Amino acid sequence: MSRQLNRVIPSQTTSDGAGVKLRRSIGAADGLRLDPFLMLDEFGTDRPEDYIAGFPPHPHRGFETVTYMIDGHMRHEDHLGNVGELNPGGVQWMTAGRGVIHSEMPQQEEGRMRGFQLWINLPSAEKMKPAAYRDIAAHEVTKLTLPTGGSLRLIAGSLSLDGQAISGPINPVPGSMSTDPLFIDLMLSTGEALSLPVTTEYNAFLYVYEGGLEVGGHPLAARQAGVLGEGDRVDLRATEAARAILVAGKPIGEPIVQYGPFVMNSREEIEQAIADYRDGTLTG
Repeated sequence: MSRQLNRVIPSQTTSDGAGVKLRRSIGAADGLRLDPFLMLDEFGTDRPEDYIAGFPPHPHRGFETVTYMIDGHMRHEDHLGNVGELNPGGVQWMTAGRGVIHSEMPQQEEGRMRGFQLWINLPSAEKMKPAAYRDIAAHEVTKLTLPTGGSLRLIAGSLSLDGQAISGPINPVPGSMSTDPLFIDLMLSTGEALSLPVTTEYNAFLYVYEGGLEVGGHPLAARQAGVLGEGDRVDLRATEAARAILVAGKPIGEPIVQYGPFVMNSREEIEQAIADYRDGTLTG
């Protein structure tokens, strides 16, 4: 059964960090989350004043962040001295777990800075596990040229397409990642059609960041997130040259209480996170 568009969420302009200009769709309000996905931010500008101040040191607890760079160069540093370089086509997959204090700062003074940051929730049993990182260079991301002329980059999960099985660099063995995420960057030419399998029980959404798509015959424009209904595949057609990300994952089904950079299951756990940060024990 083909998944249909259940809801369209236009992205909203906002800012974060020290004033970085963003567009937020998933997570722009509490009712706009899609379990297990908490938030999707798109950043993209040629104006240095919109990104140059970056994201100075700040804390996280209780979830994962996925930063996908399309253009530009940022550096990640954390309280343990870990350093990671994010360049065009690269990805950083960070599990904040119990706690991380880190910064994400531009390493350029001009030119284009463009990409995404996705927040993925963790189940209660994993919220206090140690922090972990995976830095993925552009050449490690799985690339596939489609028989219809377009292409895709598979960052996370696995995919069977036209009898060919492919896996991304983030491809968990069963049980190792509770949300079993799928993350695909799609590039389609005008009029190109594509059908992609998506695990039936998983929640999924599309975000168009260039051009336009039809999803099951219904339009999805640039800078809109489309929440997908039930089914085992998504049928797409590019109404103009398009780029979009497709994200899917296994829902957690637990209460969510969020206070800024802390995402837990109860108010008491949030209060403890705030106290731990204040007392210098957030990271354990």
